[in-house]
Amino acid sequence: MSKNPTSEIENPLPAINPKQEQILQGAIRVFLKEGYARTSMDRVSASAGVSKQTIYSHFQDKEGLFKALIERLTLACFQSIFCTEKLQGEPEILLRQLAEIYLTKVADNPDYLALLRLIITESQNFPELAKLYTQTVVQRSRQMLSQYFASHPELGITDPEAMAQIFFGSLVSYVILQDLLYGKELMFLSRDRLVDSLINMVISQSLNTEIYLSR
Repeated sequence: MSKNPTSEIENPLPAINPKQEQILQGAIRVFLKEGYARTSMDRVSASAGVSKQTIYSHFQDKEGLFKALIERLTLACFQSIFCTEKLQGEPEILLRQLAEIYLTKVADNPDYLALLRLIITESQNFPELAKLYTQTVVQRSRQMLSQYFASHPELGITDPEAMAQIFFGSLVSYVILQDLLYGKELMFLSRDRLVDSLINMVISQSLNTEIYLSR
């Protein structure tokens, strides 16, 4: 079995001093609203209530501040979705909880939507940050669910990793399409229909296995 996907982030949010926290809190709104290119250190300085020299002394430059901020928001996003190291519970109940938590934490949270939009927008200029988000939020989520599927052979899932990818990939693409690409206006799909269909897809594997074995 693969190693625990959260083993590398036992302390995902490294301690920072009060001044760094003040700067990051001031920078959040500016970067999320304006994006990287349009954000000026003057705006961040005013928002954080500190001098530009203080920001430079803690984060070196605008790029260093941006990277530190996105890393922290990304890790916080993972923590808010997964507060446990191992998924447990009945499949139908657990899957619904996971989907609803993700959709609530992301789709209903303007900060997370802004973070996702910012990461996508800046992925070409800062590929390491896009990779960090994928590895921390998407890949580790997939690993945790894959391990859960593998530990429940009664589900009859022959490729747990692929099924986990389908499950979480569908949730991520749903948020991007519906909330970032104006899908709500053009091709609305309720989250209940999506979640019900995803759960039925997973559970049906178990039913198909039972039918096959009963022959």
